Amino acid sequence: MELTGKIIAVLPANSGVSSRTGNPWMSQEYVIEVPGQYPRKCLFRIFGEDRIKQFNIQMGEDVTISFDIDAHEYNGRWFNEIRAYNVTRGAAPVAGAPQAAPFPPQQAAPQDAAAPFPPAQEPAGEGSADDLPF
Repeated sequence: MELTGKIIAVLPANSGVSSRTGNPWMSQEYVIEVPGQYPRKCLFRIFGEDRIKQFNIQMGEDVTISFDIDAHEYNGRWFNEIRAYNVTRGAAPVAGAPQAAPFPPQQAAPQDAAAPFPPAQEPAGEGSADDLPF
């Protein structure tokens, strides 16, 4: 999945040593705001010191993130995690900007074209076998 927007928060990096493998790890979280009539915000994480340095995400940048969503259980509760695996720099779409034409192009129907639904029929009168209560 992908989101395009502006980075509005860069949170401090977290690091530690895995108790299972003994290897060091590092992750950092960011908040992206997706423009639109009702702007949406999404917190995502980048895992791995090499990726954090490679992407070098800065506050205020317009980016497109490619991410996966996963859930995990902890003490009987479930939590979602949004983990970015690719970041592309570029301009975020501007709210109110003209959108691409729909595909396939919509054409006006001719006046004599058949309607998508047949015309409504008049009720047959009371006592008809096909009368429905609704």
